[in-house]
Amino acid sequence: MISKKSPFILKSIMPRKKINISFYTLGCRLNQNETELLEQLFDSEKSYQIVKPNYPSHIAVINTCTVTDKSDSDTRKLVNKLVRINPEIKIALIGCQSQTQKDDLSHLPNVRWIIGNERKFHLLSILEKETKNNDPKIITPTISSKNFSLPISISMHRRTRAHLKIQDGCDCFCSYCEVPYARGRARSRIFSNLVKEAKILAQTGHKEIVLTGINLGLYHYKSYKLLDVIEALEQIPSLKRIRISSIEFTTVADSLLKKMSQQSKLCRFLHVPLQSGSDEILKSMNRKYRFKEFYDFIKKANLTIPDVCLGTDIIVGFPGETEKHFLETYSHLKNLPINYFHVFSYSQRRFAKSRFLKNTVDKNEKSARSQILRQLSIAKHDSFLRSLLHRTQHVLFEEKKEGLWFGFSDNYVRIAVYSNKCLKNKLLPVILEKIDNGIMIGKIIL
Repeated sequence: MISKKSPFILKSIMPRKKINISFYTLGCRLNQNETELLEQLFDSEKSYQIVKPNYPSHIAVINTCTVTDKSDSDTRKLVNKLVRINPEIKIALIGCQSQTQKDDLSHLPNVRWIIGNERKFHLLSILEKETKNNDPKIITPTISSKNFSLPISISMHRRTRAHLKIQDGCDCFCSYCEVPYARGRARSRIFSNLVKEAKILAQTGHKEIVLTGINLGLYHYKSYKLLDVIEALEQIPSLKRIRISSIEFTTVADSLLKKMSQQSKLCRFLHVPLQSGSDEILKSMNRKYRFKEFYDFIKKANLTIPDVCLGTDIIVGFPGETEKHFLETYSHLKNLPINYFHVFSYSQRRFAKSRFLKNTVDKNEKSARSQILRQLSIAKHDSFLRSLLHRTQHVLFEEKKEGLWFGFSDNYVRIAVYSNKCLKNKLLPVILEKIDNGIMIGKIIL
């Protein structure tokens, strides 16, 4: 029970005093988007004051991730750090790890709420109900498979880019992954609800919207599919760009590639996970394709869309991955027109079927293979940047650091220019003059 003398109290005890609340996000862009939505809800509540991470707060909300062992460890480290800074703090753990590991999390210090993905957007009302003891309140019901809507607040934070969640869940059940257990089955956001939020985001100054989801290409609400979402958002006059986040290539229609190749608002950017270049490993992973299909898609996308940036995900050290399998993956990545890749060391998850597989790969071997692929990724990305030298890209500027204004082109190249003017949220043509440590330096064309 909280003492009435304590400054760390809830609204029900002392309603006249604002409760400082901070938000932390671990994991993917979808998590980032969901945290932003929660911040907007609390921002419109007069009883709460949102403070920046690491600032003194009464309550800390951590949107958790459980895609790897490191993700799980990050939650524990963050909780312990917050408690060291403020022994009186109350912590709410929400999201994926809360959904799958509630018992483990309940033992962490100062954790008062553990809320799964089905109820995380009820956080505001849940916090209003004070617990009578220090035992965590655990709310992790089964995740609904129904299509959904999300709360929309008019107090949108004015930024350059905004994430727009349009889909959640997955039906693939890849053998290394526990997302279907943490996020539930594939389902889509109600079309009118997502369009309404997109319009508000544009009205509040956002010039780029990033479409997010777990399996984005499976969006299907009534007769609406992903391309319908894009075309609806293109009708918003003040919105200049629409970007697709990670998407399975098996769900990308030719019509989407055609749209991306045209002079549209859709960014020339595709991040399509491969996971392994070995058919044997892909089969063991329960992926629904073989490498030749991925190869054909990448070739088609590269030929169809001028200057498209193509990225992928790779898992290194999956059980049974021999040196031969790894070298097969390396060779394919080297020869394909892929411009960068995110490399992950395989991590056994408690609900994933791969936990039963034998022939695990040594930790040091996984680390060595990961480093080899990351070096290849750096070289591939540098080659892509060099192909853009002395050419013009339109840059949406976001921030200024050490005299340079930074932003991104539509094909997701980070570009910087020197300017004494305020360029924040301006979309300007820039001629690219040189490369400096993975960043292109250019000059604005007046």
